[in-house]
Amino acid sequence: MCFGPGATEDRAISRFQDKSIFKEGDIIFQTSQSAQSKAIQLATKSKYCHCGIIFKKGPDLFVFEASQTVKFTPIDKWVSSGLGGKYVIRRLKDADEVLKPQVIQKMKSVNDQLKGKAYDRTFEWTDDKIYCSELVWKIYKRGADIEVGKLQKLKEFDLSSETVRTIMKERYGNKIPYDEVVVSPASIFDSNLLVTVQTDH
Repeated sequence: MCFGPGATEDRAISRFQDKSIFKEGDIIFQTSQSAQSKAIQLATKSKYCHCGIIFKKGPDLFVFEASQTVKFTPIDKWVSSGLGGKYVIRRLKDADEVLKPQVIQKMKSVNDQLKGKAYDRTFEWTDDKIYCSELVWKIYKRGADIEVGKLQKLKEFDLSSETVRTIMKERYGNKIPYDEVVVSPASIFDSNLLVTVQTDH
């Protein structure tokens, strides 16, 4: 579902702007409808398989995400792309003290460095290509010196299901990088540094 320019888009975006609970730096989660969504859910044992960070551009709210590319997506469009239009917002417990304007600005400077990168289908821990939870983790680490979520190795996930094995075979062939460092949406969601502030279930 995409909104063209004009009143419809303005009304949809304002629906979220009117909710003053949203703050820059909030992390938003959803169940993606992408082809790899089920595999990520099975491997991480979580229904949340896509995430991004909320920022403002002018008066409007956007989600900075890694999807086909690293980009800003209007929050209404981002939410509508998820399963059932459902989402959860998680925030640093001490966000008011930590995410001062200068820190948010530094996080945005990291955005500028990563914007436009291609989506990383093989989940490599480099900046050449970026996947969604990697983007969130690196923005927080480089912009606020905070590690949201535990870094793991690929072999630590549940790779036993046929769905997961099929995706891995497609992406890696017979050379699966079991020791690759990765961070999952589930790991970020479960971070004890975060608290849930909004849920639309």
